[in-house]
Amino acid sequence: METVWLADLQALAETLNFSRAAEHRNVTQPAFGRRIRALEEWCGLELIDRSTHRLKLTAAGEIVLDAANDVANRLERVRQDLDRTRADSSTVTFAATHALSFVFFPGWIQGLGHVISTMPIRLLSDNMNECENIMLEGRAQFLLCHYHENSKIRLDAADFKHVELSTDRLIPVCGKDENGGALHRLPGTQEAPVAEIAFEEKSGMGRILASNLSSRLGGLHLKTVFTSHLAMVLKALAADGKGVAWIPESLAADELGPKGRLTKAASDELAVSVKIVLIRPRKRMTAIAEAFWELV
Repeated sequence: METVWLADLQALAETLNFSRAAEHRNVTQPAFGRRIRALEEWCGLELIDRSTHRLKLTAAGEIVLDAANDVANRLERVRQDLDRTRADSSTVTFAATHALSFVFFPGWIQGLGHVISTMPIRLLSDNMNECENIMLEGRAQFLLCHYHENSKIRLDAADFKHVELSTDRLIPVCGKDENGGALHRLPGTQEAPVAEIAFEEKSGMGRILASNLSSRLGGLHLKTVFTSHLAMVLKALAADGKGVAWIPESLAADELGPKGRLTKAASDELAVSVKIVLIRPRKRMTAIAEAFWELV
């Protein structure tokens, strides 16, 4: 069996004309006819009904044509998979949480110098849960995220390791009143709880805050009015005066200060210090990914 015979049968089924099918396959008509005969001999049955003025496939021909289409589709998927594998082996792929994709990643990657400019880079930006999935499935070599020792992540230390790149803080912020003061101030009271715009409990930031502030949240008298896994959403709602949100200080920096729309809603005692880390698998990666790791 030669796969070229299957492609010949597909061309003949499409044109129902030996001459046009041979032209489509870029061979002479006699050569094309011999290849169709060779396929029929391999099958042990006639695949083309030549008894009528207009050609048509026999029942056996229809069965072989279905197989030919299936083989062609499978081979195309193989080609696409190989193309992706080839691209992956020559590309440094990062998964990064949304907050760090917007603020930290561009400046950090540029700060690595001209050497990095020769490396093809791909960034997959998503929430922490999905970033963990990306790493576990091997769709990226590196994960850029906020990290705290007290907060568990789904990337086991036996399989992954990390390096600290910088530090950050999760700080409670809110919008400003007419005088530039805080619209919402912590702590609230039992009679007048403070509206909280919170990270979803299972999000990366939510996990960090829960593991570091859970024992203190009760005394702050908060009332959760909105949840999301996106720090950018929490930042926007806080700036609009909807409540207090703990967000990365690096993300809030452009809106803090006299001309910004955000201000701190409490003292620094309620801030949570975190690390910005780059995580990789312990097993050896592609040559270009290992070269990047050495550079970092």
